[in-house]
Amino acid sequence: MSIEINNESAIPVDEAAILRLAVYALDALHVHPDAELAIVLVDEGAMEQLHVQWMDEPGPTDVLSFPMDELRPGTEDSPTPAGLLGDIVLCPQVAQAQAETAGHPTLAELQLLTTHGILHLLGFDHAEPDEEKEMFGLQREILAGFAQQERTR
Repeated sequence: MSIEINNESAIPVDEAAILRLAVYALDALHVHPDAELAIVLVDEGAMEQLHVQWMDEPGPTDVLSFPMDELRPGTEDSPTPAGLLGDIVLCPQVAQAQAETAGHPTLAELQLLTTHGILHLLGFDHAEPDEEKEMFGLQREILAGFAQQERTR
């Protein structure tokens, strides 16, 4: 996998842990090893600009996904073709506030948001109840599998 992480925010982040999660998630979703993904972490001001520009919604948000080649999850027998998966933009300040509310570490929130962003890049959505059930179930499954892998690391 070609995964580039660029922290443009003022918040220090464990980029290696986010990278491990992204690799795990893409592997679990049978994305081709030559697929490319970019993850950018930005401050609230930059995130707010993107949120207004692309979603026409005020204020910063936690994660935005920008798919490129519209790749979809593969299977063990037929992985996703190689290509540009797209970009995920995370806002550590928003993630930090959400993590405090949820009672878990900021890194756990950033990993949840990274997984969420990857699923959006692969065509998952949560606008309808059935879509939400599928996407959030898969998100939980990936995070649980990753946590298990990290414990045995």
